[in-house]
Amino acid sequence: MLERDIERVFYSEEQIDKRTAELGEELSEKYADQVPLMVGLLKGSVPFMANLIKQMTCHLEVDFMDVSSYHGGTESSGKIDIQKDLTMSVKDRHVIIVEDIIDSGRTLAAVSELIKQRGAKSLEIVTLLDKKEGRVVEIEADYIGFDCPNEFVVGYGLDYAEKYRQLPYVGVLKPEIYSE
Repeated sequence: MLERDIERVFYSEEQIDKRTAELGEELSEKYADQVPLMVGLLKGSVPFMANLIKQMTCHLEVDFMDVSSYHGGTESSGKIDIQKDLTMSVKDRHVIIVEDIIDSGRTLAAVSELIKQRGAKSLEIVTLLDKKEGRVVEIEADYIGFDCPNEFVVGYGLDYAEKYRQLPYVGVLKPEIYSE
C-alpha cells in the first residue's frame, strides 16, 4: 500500500543494514574504553539508532531529544523547538548525536551547540543520510551512512507528515504526494 507512493528505492534494507554494521564497528573501536552517551533525535533516528546500537560492542548509554524545525512540511522552517529534552547530563561525557538525515543543518547545529554549552567532553555526529545540497549552516557529520540526493526521501525513520517512517528502506516520495 505505501509502496505505491514511492517513486523509487534509493537505499535498500540490505544496504542500510550493511552500512549500519560498519558504522557500529567503527564506533565500537573508537569508544572501546569509554561509555558514550548516544543521543537520538526523535522521531526519525529511532530505526537507525536501534539498528546502530545493536551493532556496537562497547558499553554505551542512550537518551533522546525531540527537536523539530520541519513542523509537518518538507523544508526546515529555521525555528527550532525542543519538545523533549535529555534526561541525562552530558557534562564531561562523550556524546554521539544520532540523526536520520542532515539537510539544512539548522536543527543539528542548534542541538550540537546546546550540548557543547552543557559541558560535553566531546561531541560527534553519526547520520544515516547526508544531504549536502540542502545545507544552509556549516555542520558536518563525523560518521555518514550514505550521501543523499536533493530529493524528498522517506522511510527508515524519515517521514512526510508523520507517515512512511516504518518503511524498511529509504525511498524517494512521489512529488504528487507532498505537493497536493
